[in-house]
Amino acid sequence: MQLIEFTDKGLYCRVGDFYIDPWKSVPYAVITHAHSDHARYGSGTYLCHQLTKPLLQLRLGNNNYEAIAWNEAVYRNGVKVSLHPAGHIIGSSQIRVEYKGEVWVVSGDYKTVDDGISTIFEPVRCNTFITESTFGLPIYQWESQSTIFEQIGNWILRNKEQNVSSVLIAYSLGKAQRILHAVKAVTDTIWVHGAIWNAHQTLVAAGIRLPEVKRITTETTKTELKNAVVIAPPGADGSPWLKRFNPYTVGVCSGWMQVRGNKRRNNADAGFVLSDHADWNGLLSAINATGAQRVFVTHGFQSVLSRYLNEKGVEASEVKTAYGEEEVEKEDGV
Repeated sequence: MQLIEFTDKGLYCRVGDFYIDPWKSVPYAVITHAHSDHARYGSGTYLCHQLTKPLLQLRLGNNNYEAIAWNEAVYRNGVKVSLHPAGHIIGSSQIRVEYKGEVWVVSGDYKTVDDGISTIFEPVRCNTFITESTFGLPIYQWESQSTIFEQIGNWILRNKEQNVSSVLIAYSLGKAQRILHAVKAVTDTIWVHGAIWNAHQTLVAAGIRLPEVKRITTETTKTELKNAVVIAPPGADGSPWLKRFNPYTVGVCSGWMQVRGNKRRNNADAGFVLSDHADWNGLLSAINATGAQRVFVTHGFQSVLSRYLNEKGVEASEVKTAYGEEEVEKEDGV
């Protein structure tokens, strides 16, 4: 049974009449998480996890939102829909769709390691699994989070000894919250860009416990920012906004730092291999845990992962979607 179709608007369940993470406006959208390539403005109703709702309100404004807990079922025309932890960012979910004994799971974006703030990935048994493949190459194999956090902390301490500010580049939703504990271990004051501040305040208001941060505004003085530790989104990298931290050094937190040369191309002084996506082994272990007889591979290295799965006896196909566009937040004058 083709329970989910791949259309020009997104992943569509015809019998339930809903879309999953549509990239065009639709009447009813089920959302895996609040990143902009998966949650777009213009749909009639958004079904999401309880912790995703305030993030969608922040990013998309007032809309008709339906929020449910993980493992809570919603029925549409006899189709059972439930959300399950994806481990990607806070509130991120896999979408389980069941109809007449057939079960499909749409993973959205996910990672299989426990980052301490996002509920850990929960394998969901299914007939068909739709997986991302952002880092679907064998070269992508992550070190432990504790190792990366130690690297970040040591880098900040070295910069302080040299009277240089440390600017960490990280997505405002997800990675920025994840690295806070690494930064908090070596400094009493964490300065953040306005985009990160907005996400931070939204999550704190929703009951998420996070280390305290200070927002950088036009009133923030150069004296306050001397030898500062700053977290900023990718959109601020290379912008005039950074000049207020002179002298400073930039560290980029990204899985792409695994490949030699990406640090240079990103004009980074340091690169920390930290990703909110599953690495090669994580993808394989997640797929295996679902027990799926059929796998559709979306955004990333689809051809490599699908070919590997077919060679291992798992029926796999590539699917083109509009996911995977990296987020860029504007500097917003702050």
